[in-house]
Amino acid sequence: MKLFLSILFWQLHFLAFPQATDTIPELFPVKQMADTAIPVTTKIPFAKPEILSSGFIDIINNGQINASARFIRLYIGEPGKFAIPLSIYSGVSSNSFQNQQLQGGQNSNEHLINSFINPLSGLVNISLEGFVFIKRRQPGVTRTGFLYQTGLRIMTAYKTGLITDPGTGRPVNFINSFASSGLYFQTGAWERNNAKNVGVFWIAGRYIFCKSGKKQLQDIIPGIVTNGFYHGWSAGLGVEINNLVNIKLIYYQYVKSPEINYALPIYQFSFNYSLR
Repeated sequence: MKLFLSILFWQLHFLAFPQATDTIPELFPVKQMADTAIPVTTKIPFAKPEILSSGFIDIINNGQINASARFIRLYIGEPGKFAIPLSIYSGVSSNSFQNQQLQGGQNSNEHLINSFINPLSGLVNISLEGFVFIKRRQPGVTRTGFLYQTGLRIMTAYKTGLITDPGTGRPVNFINSFASSGLYFQTGAWERNNAKNVGVFWIAGRYIFCKSGKKQLQDIIPGIVTNGFYHGWSAGLGVEINNLVNIKLIYYQYVKSPEINYALPIYQFSFNYSLR
């Protein structure tokens, strides 16, 4: 528990959150010298870099906790034309740490159930993510569109086996590729006494696929019969209002489940935080 609190404190120290929103850069205004012969000076527009600017703390119904932050978000391509949004996340997951031990001194890998189906999981997560909104005739906060995310991530598992095997229980990292897409709808949300601070209420549904190397999983969990390919869907909703609230609730359901002894439904409640 002490280890988790230290990780949580580290994450909160950087103040970061909503994964689905982007901050608007603040530009320094042009200053003009009136009634003087001194030329007008212009300060170069400056936007706060999006380093550790967003993240999340997820609480899963089986006791697992994910604490992650988006290290950086940038675009690859031509400004104002075609650009690919690239994000790098870094985080940790745990099953309440003190409950990791199973009979025979082996560690549990059931945290992989949540990690495989959550597109923002992983010790390191490098992905392309974004939204494609349907064009509207009139401006407004209410919008409908598609969301997408695809990339690679590094997962952590525990090698299982006989207690006499010196490798049993040691952590093992492996690569997992994933892709997800779905429908997204948003509309306005605001505090009763502050209609000027308009945020977003959103609903989203997505399908996710992920793939790990068959031999990698068999090395971690000897005897497992798998092809390393899993898929499922999720549905969720959330409220994001600047300087007030940023939470979400998501339900996950596998269609092709990992071959790990874990069958509880997966509910995720998240506290998002962001640097504005």
